[in-house]
Amino acid sequence: MKSLTFDSTNALCGTLFIGLGCFFIYQCLDLELGTALRMGPGYFPLLLAVVLTLLGLIVLIQATRVQGEPLGPIALRGMAFILPAPIVFGFTVRGMGFVPSLFLVSLVAAFASSRMKVPLALVLAVAITLFSVIVFSYALGLPFERFGPWVRF
Repeated sequence: MKSLTFDSTNALCGTLFIGLGCFFIYQCLDLELGTALRMGPGYFPLLLAVVLTLLGLIVLIQATRVQGEPLGPIALRGMAFILPAPIVFGFTVRGMGFVPSLFLVSLVAAFASSRMKVPLALVLAVAITLFSVIVFSYALGLPFERFGPWVRF
């Protein structure tokens, strides 16, 4: 008799996809769907939610066919520094402006790695900030303030 193999990492991902897909399907049911030729506001989100759910089912089924590695330790330090970064950016970009806000968020997010040292983090934050200002502000010409009212003299 063949023993059952199981990949817990893919099973967890598949379950997460299915859960998110079902949540979004439920949310889309209150929106007008329309038809394929005259799509309503809920048509495309519903379509994406169904695809996400189907992908979750495929990943979950595949998880029962292969032997996976056990889950390793969860990188709590990485999550503590990376996940709040967009929120901090959103709260500070209007007051501080694009340049200081991006520098602050890049500097904080750099410490997601336990091997990061302060001088390297500063260089990384400056490089990311310069690159972003060149690309978004000068090359693309996006209209946002580089320095906001909190940092003006």
